[in-house]
Amino acid sequence: MTTMTDSSVREFKMPDVGEGLTEAEILKWYVQPGDTVTDGQVVCEVETAKAAVELPIPYDGVVRELHFPEGTTVDVGTSIIAVAVGDGAAAAAEPVQEAVAEEPKPEGRQPVLVGYGVSTSSTKRRPRKGAEAPAAVQTPAAAIQAELNGHGPAAPAAPAAPAAPAAPVTGDRPLAKPPVRKLAKDLGVDLATVVPSGPDGIITREDVHAAVAAPEPDQAAAPRSEPAAPAPSPSAPASYDTTRETRIPVKGVRKATAAAMVGSAFTAPHVTEFVTVDVTRTMKLVEELKQDKEYTGLRVNPLLLIAKALLVAIRRNPDINASWDEAAQEIVVKHYVNLGIAAATPRGLIVPNIKDAHAQTLPQLAGSLGELVSTAREGKTSPAAMQGGTVTITNVGVFGVDTGTPILNPGESAILAVGAIKLQPWVHKGKVKPRQVTTLALSFDHRLVDGELGSKVLADVAAVLEQPKRLISWA
Repeated sequence: MTTMTDSSVREFKMPDVGEGLTEAEILKWYVQPGDTVTDGQVVCEVETAKAAVELPIPYDGVVRELHFPEGTTVDVGTSIIAVAVGDGAAAAAEPVQEAVAEEPKPEGRQPVLVGYGVSTSSTKRRPRKGAEAPAAVQTPAAAIQAELNGHGPAAPAAPAAPAAPAAPVTGDRPLAKPPVRKLAKDLGVDLATVVPSGPDGIITREDVHAAVAAPEPDQAAAPRSEPAAPAPSPSAPASYDTTRETRIPVKGVRKATAAAMVGSAFTAPHVTEFVTVDVTRTMKLVEELKQDKEYTGLRVNPLLLIAKALLVAIRRNPDINASWDEAAQEIVVKHYVNLGIAAATPRGLIVPNIKDAHAQTLPQLAGSLGELVSTAREGKTSPAAMQGGTVTITNVGVFGVDTGTPILNPGESAILAVGAIKLQPWVHKGKVKPRQVTTLALSFDHRLVDGELGSKVLADVAAVLEQPKRLISWA
């Protein structure tokens, strides 16, 4: 069996795939130990708080080890895959040894795919099978690895009268899975005093129950003629009926969306205004554009003209396109429009945006909308596509909803909700006629957008949709 030196093994670390992100979940591995990889080859797909991203390996070699299974959330900067390179690639084709020396840690910031870089603090990896665990403090990521992977030698049988050492800790935190931590909390047990019996020093439910039943130190020292009273039976751990409830972990895009919406709702004072408008002429224009050769192969629908109407309204009322800088106590007016389009995906709500939408012609805007929607449906929206938005449109009408009170995308000053377009009785030229009608709702940040400005923007959008010829005269 051939051994390899540290220099022949490269550790690929979880990069910051979206500026400022701290963790990502491994969704799928595309390679396994023993597979040959080349520079630029995608080895796995991860989900961040913003999107699903494919990670390419930056060098040639042979996969030696996958450090985390699918479904694991890993901190940025933590090694996720070991690859044998150079002379070590041939050796990697042989059976992988149980213990691999750690890669020397270079100084300075490590290169990442996107973002500002990862922390330069050292990261200790979980001891592997057959290797003696070093008396080093592990990072939280390594603790998660030990908990979820369940690797390591089987725990030896406990002696008849074991000593009571404190449980091994990882960063001053005993190793235990969340349900076990909850059980210990419910029973009033300090995990630092529990003797672990699980693999890699993990505390199990049985260990917690044993700690409850164990005598107190002073009772243990009492003469045998005066045995301590038995501890009361522990209460049953909290549980739920799986046939009546389903619990879904909040993580990834959904977790980030929840945090962003709570932060936005309780930071920016929201005001929402509504207008109901006759869009019959807009719907006729949509049908005409579909027949126009210039729009062949492009996505042409009411959202296209609504987006253009909002861009025209912003041009006429530029102060609506702004953000609030809390630190500097300034209003930042943007001279460009990155138009966000809220999209519902299987992973949750995302809001990619069309960069410099204000400078696009109607056919160009149609192409951008089509690409944005297709990419979102495929789950391939990049983190960069969701950064830097200035104003957003959310089309709740596709679900048959009349209107809503949308919450601002963090960092933006306004969001337009579009309701369902329905045939309704409407007074047109003095007579009640069936017309295509919808309701628009504009939410805005009242710190920088007053009622007059918000009303003007909403009224302009409605006027364009009622008389789409204004797109020519106002644009």
